[in-house]
Amino acid sequence: MEEAVPLLVIVDAANVVGSVPDGWWRDRRGAAERLRDRLAAQGVPGHEGPVDILLVVEGAARGVEPVPGVRVASAPGSGDDHMVALVAEAGDRPVLVVTADRELRRRVRELGADVAGPRTVRPAPRRD
Repeated sequence: MEEAVPLLVIVDAANVVGSVPDGWWRDRRGAAERLRDRLAAQGVPGHEGPVDILLVVEGAARGVEPVPGVRVASAPGSGDDHMVALVAEAGDRPVLVVTADRELRRRVRELGADVAGPRTVRPAPRRD
């Protein structure tokens, strides 16, 4: 019996972290690490079965270390270009890209990836 290939979930760290104005800009690396840790603990809600989570970081967040359950890729230049390359390299493997960036969404859809917004992995801010 052939084992199913896990869904590759590529998370646009800068876009997801930037989706909630919680002071992330004061410590971009720390914000990316908190996102990484939340992904490691919670996975991708709504996606049953095995997932391979790849957090793509760029700029001041480069160098964030992987943890069990979450791989980390530091984009050498543009994070968007790196994510597009990762989708292209995935070939026929199922891929979900988590971002709100319209242009990035368009580019990865053209390569066959599915897309979801930041709320997929980060709850919406509370409105008390």
